[in-house]
Amino acid sequence: MRSRPEFGTVKRIVAILLALAVVLAAGVVIGQAPALFGVDDSDASIEFDDQEGDGTNVTVEAVSLSEGGFVVVSDSTGTTLGVSDYLESGEHRNVTVNRTADDGELLGQLTATAHRDSTNNETYAYNQTNGEEDQPYIEEGYPVSDIASVTMADRDDAVGDSFTVESIDTPASATTTQTIEVTGEIRNPTDDLDQQQVDLRIDGEVLEQRLLELEPDETRDVTFDVDTNGTEPGEQTIGIYTEADGAIETIDLEFDGTPSVEPTGGNESTVTASATAPATGFLAVEQAGENGQSDPLGTSEQLSPGDHENITVELEESVGADEELVLVLYEGDPSEIDEATRVEREDGTPVESEFTVGELDG
Repeated sequence: MRSRPEFGTVKRIVAILLALAVVLAAGVVIGQAPALFGVDDSDASIEFDDQEGDGTNVTVEAVSLSEGGFVVVSDSTGTTLGVSDYLESGEHRNVTVNRTADDGELLGQLTATAHRDSTNNETYAYNQTNGEEDQPYIEEGYPVSDIASVTMADRDDAVGDSFTVESIDTPASATTTQTIEVTGEIRNPTDDLDQQQVDLRIDGEVLEQRLLELEPDETRDVTFDVDTNGTEPGEQTIGIYTEADGAIETIDLEFDGTPSVEPTGGNESTVTASATAPATGFLAVEQAGENGQSDPLGTSEQLSPGDHENITVELEESVGADEELVLVLYEGDPSEIDEATRVEREDGTPVESEFTVGELDG
C-alpha cells in the first residue's frame, strides 16, 4: 500500500524540464523555444512554494512583473488549470490562483508561469489565440516559471466532517485495454456514523462513484475496477476523492492495439466505418490522391482512444458511386482540422483505406 504521494522539488531543474514540456505540447521542438516565446525583453520573477490545498486554489508566494500580466498554473502535461486575475506591473505577494478548468484539480506537481498582457485588455488570451498573445515572460530563452508540489491537507480539522483518503494503491503501468484495480483507504474521522460519497477520477474525469458508510473512526479499503479502454495513452493521474479530501497517484498507460480504419457501408451522402484509434481523433473522407491537401468531404465526431464501430461520416456534398475516396484516421479535433495530424503505422504509412461508395453498396 502506497501512502499519499510526495513530490520532489528540485525546483530549478524540474521547472526547466516542465517548460520544455510546455514547448513540446505547443507543437515545436526544444530548440525553437526562444522563437516560440520571443526574446528576453522584459523582467519577471516568480516564487511558488510547496503547499497543502483542497484542489480549488493555490497561492503563489511572490511574483514580479515589469509590464503587468498574469500567473498561469498548469499541470505536468502543460494543461492550464488556473489563471490569476490581472496583476499590475510591480511586485505582488500571496497571489491566489483559482481553478478555472472544468476538469483537473490544483493538486500534484504544478508549474506557475508569469505571462504578459500583450493585448492590454487585462484578459488572459494565450489559449484562445493559440499562443499568439499574452505569451510568457522569458529568461535565458525559457518561460519564467517555478514548480511546487500541492498535496491535500492531512489535518482532520482541514476537512471538517469529510471522510479522509489515507492512501491510494494503483499499478504503476497498464495498457489501454486492461481493467485495473485501484484501492483507497478511507477513514471516518468524526464521532458519528455517516454515509458519504467516494469518487474515482482519471485525469480529473469522474469514472465511478461509491456511497460508503463508516462507523466513527472506522477505516476501510474501497476497491474500484477501472476499465482503461478509451483513456488517453501516456502518464495519467488517478485520484480517489471524498467531499473535502483526496489522494492521487500516476499511472503510465501504453496503447495496446494496431491503429486501423475500415469503411463498412455508405451511399452518396454518408459513410460508416470501424476504427481503432491510438489517441483522441476522428475519421475524414477525402478525395483519393489529395493527401490532405484539400478540405475533407466530411469528418466524424471526435473519437476517444480505443476500438469503435458504426462511426458515421456525413458528406458535405454527394459523391458518385465510382468516385475514388479515401478514409483517413486523424489525431486531433475535427473542429480544428488544420491542426490535426494523420495517424501513422510503425512503418510510417498513414492509416487509411481507399474505397468507392459503389463497392460499399455492393
